[in-house]
Amino acid sequence: MELGLREELAEFMAAREEELIAFRRDLHAHPETGYREYRTTGRVRRRLELAGLRPVTLPKGTGLVADVGDPAAGGPVVALRADLDALPMSDEKTVPYRSTVPNACHACGHDVHTTVLLGTGLFLAAHAAAGGLPGRVRLVFQPAEEIPGGALDVMAAGSIASVQRIFALHCDPSLDVGKVGTRIGPITGACDKIRVKVSGLGGHTARPHLTADLVYALGKIVTELPAALSRRVDPRSSLSLVWGEVSAGLTHSAIPERGFAAGTVRCLDEQVWHAAPGLLEELVTSVASAYGVAAEVEYIRGVPPAVNETVSTALVEAAATQVLGPDALSPAPQSLGAEDFAWYLESIPGTLARLGTRTPGLGGHRDLHQATFDVDERAIGVGVRLMAATALAALRAGDAAASDRLPDVACA
Repeated sequence: MELGLREELAEFMAAREEELIAFRRDLHAHPETGYREYRTTGRVRRRLELAGLRPVTLPKGTGLVADVGDPAAGGPVVALRADLDALPMSDEKTVPYRSTVPNACHACGHDVHTTVLLGTGLFLAAHAAAGGLPGRVRLVFQPAEEIPGGALDVMAAGSIASVQRIFALHCDPSLDVGKVGTRIGPITGACDKIRVKVSGLGGHTARPHLTADLVYALGKIVTELPAALSRRVDPRSSLSLVWGEVSAGLTHSAIPERGFAAGTVRCLDEQVWHAAPGLLEELVTSVASAYGVAAEVEYIRGVPPAVNETVSTALVEAAATQVLGPDALSPAPQSLGAEDFAWYLESIPGTLARLGTRTPGLGGHRDLHQATFDVDERAIGVGVRLMAATALAALRAGDAAASDRLPDVACA
């Protein structure tokens, strides 16, 4: 009797779960930060090659792409993406797989993402060998998400040029293991950096009227810009400016000639994101000129908002219901955290889903980017089931869409 997909995946995970957990723990113990993921890339490459795949390393030497399925057979191409890099911070857990690398830690779950995609690739490779793949699945193991920029390298290498849809998971320690969070529309925000340098005539604090009172002017810039944004932009865009660094002066009795402020600009609306640099420069100049100081604005682009496409999200939800059950789905809240998967979503349809990693009943959670972050490793099996089912659903949907177009092509 032929197994259904749910049973086939259960059988696969029963045979591979131990191996995949060990693989994840090895990555966790040997984290590598952005563009230094040489060992990680090598480990993934060797395992894929053992499964009969032919991975191609990206031009900068870290990250790789591997196709599952026969190019000669035609059919649609869908991509699944995982990120390889760790964060530049210490690991403060007491576990056997604690980081052995100083100032490097998988505190965002990228070791889980990589392991899930590896497991998915192994399952799909076996599926393809049995003739069960109506198209190709491109496995994208991306470097340097945290920098960010790795997504742009993947795109520059032409690795999504023929892809119809792209999918990814991100660990979510606020969701119980077994749960999957989905959302249509913006799920993560844009994140840019802003640096403001101000300059003016300094002098004695006893005679501020003979100076450009630079500290006072800088204080106005720091306090008035966030407030002004709420009156210049639709609040539904969630455009926010938060300062993280402010400095001016060296002594209490002298008004300095130079000052500096730096912060982050985040938002959920793509149109507002594109307009933000010009708007902020206008506001800074307006406030600074009122106090007789000169202002120089440096606006550094980060990533756009990650906007999930409707059909792709529906495919993930259908896959989750099929292989995990209807209770697995949970609405994912919007986050102003940034994710460079957004670059792919500007180019092709796709969706980013949340993978629950919290052990039920523990109370609270170890948040992302904390030195004690860890996961319930049962999430690996959940992720493999979901990604494999999503890829197959997307291929079938793409194949059906192509079939629907065939009569038009024949008549041309």
